[in-house]
Amino acid sequence: MKTSRSKHYNSSRSSLPFEEGMTGVRYHNVVDDSPERAVLVGLVTPQQDERRTAEYLDELQFLAETAGVETVRRFTQRASGPHPATYLGSGKLTEIRQYIDAEEEEDRNVDMVVFDDELSAKQLRNIEAELKVKILDRTSLILDIFAMRAQTANAKTQVELAQYRYMLPRLQRLWTHLERQGGGSGSGGGKGSVGLRGPGETQLEMDRRIILGRISLLKQRLADIDRQKATQRGNRGRMIRVALVGYTNVGKSTLMNLLSKSEVFAENKLFATLDTTVRKVIVDNLPFLLSDTVGFIRKLPTDLVESFKSTLDEVREADLLLHVVDISHPNFEEQISVVDRTLADLGCADKPSMIIFNKIDAYTWEQKDEDDLTPATQRNVSLDSLIHTWMSRLGGDCLFISARCRTNLDTLRQTIYNKVRQLHVQKYPYNDFLFQHYDSPDAADEAPATDNTTRQ
Repeated sequence: MKTSRSKHYNSSRSSLPFEEGMTGVRYHNVVDDSPERAVLVGLVTPQQDERRTAEYLDELQFLAETAGVETVRRFTQRASGPHPATYLGSGKLTEIRQYIDAEEEEDRNVDMVVFDDELSAKQLRNIEAELKVKILDRTSLILDIFAMRAQTANAKTQVELAQYRYMLPRLQRLWTHLERQGGGSGSGGGKGSVGLRGPGETQLEMDRRIILGRISLLKQRLADIDRQKATQRGNRGRMIRVALVGYTNVGKSTLMNLLSKSEVFAENKLFATLDTTVRKVIVDNLPFLLSDTVGFIRKLPTDLVESFKSTLDEVREADLLLHVVDISHPNFEEQISVVDRTLADLGCADKPSMIIFNKIDAYTWEQKDEDDLTPATQRNVSLDSLIHTWMSRLGGDCLFISARCRTNLDTLRQTIYNKVRQLHVQKYPYNDFLFQHYDSPDAADEAPATDNTTRQ
């Protein structure tokens, strides 16, 4: 006998904000110790081949795991592009629904279906009506993780603003349970509309006004925070600012902890850090400011970039960018491109920068057989060959380290010292902060030691 779903499909763990007085479908938590089970869905298109789709779904699965969701199956479909009404074709939707029903028969409920691309309100409504489970897209999943990770008032305000911006064009989906009759325009309401305007229409207008008012309030609050942060940055003195940037989960926070001897939260999950952390670091006789910023990701929601502008101001005002890359990731070159494009969008493409290839201890490769005539891939390149290739391309603007194993950290400190000192002399020619060594009055001109990094 077919059992009923224990979790109603309108229930969601997502923390989308609702104002007091907004009635209708409420997003609430379900009391259940077991993790929610999800199906992932992606498209194979002429612009995105099967290999890349699999990589994107791997990342989507990592996002789901970060949010506490267990992935049970993946579905992909070849198409020229997303269907405007249902994202997938009707046949694939039927296949997914049959799988969900079969799992339900075995008392293994599928709680949600997560799509790798952002869905429109129409697509969300139609897919949900067909599958009868909770539907999320990549954007809503990232927003959910950001809501989980936000700790400070600044981060919470930015996340809430992004959530409202995402919710605003999708309000109609939340009110499909209410009657929405009527039509036309003008004071008469149009032919046949008198007396037929349902309560859902009124509630939509009311909630839209509430959300627009809340967005305006949050924008004003962020503007106040921007002014406060600008004052803080102005009071930091005449020191060079260095920013750690890169893809999410590449080891920026771990590297921050090693260089500054601080305790920035670091975890092997996506978006472990949302708030920008700034620390004063002294290498030898040179102090500078080091900041750890939020990580970037493919298909980063536009609303998040817009909402986190105040956080990304640390990147805009940095004098030197340290682009951290996870060299053990099979697609680290694409991640480099994603970060470069995001930096270009922020107007930071021309800033002095260097690439730090992290996690060399986790790099693996497969040696090809001598009789294998297939073209070599990234998996067939040894670490030594990779280092030689990138060193030839970038010269002194790249380093290979392992923050976890502390490999080549002394070389990294020495390189950062040289670059920061050069920038400091150019920006502050009077050398306000280049103090002498305490152990020898004449030691300021000697080569700096690299193993005595301290933090004040």
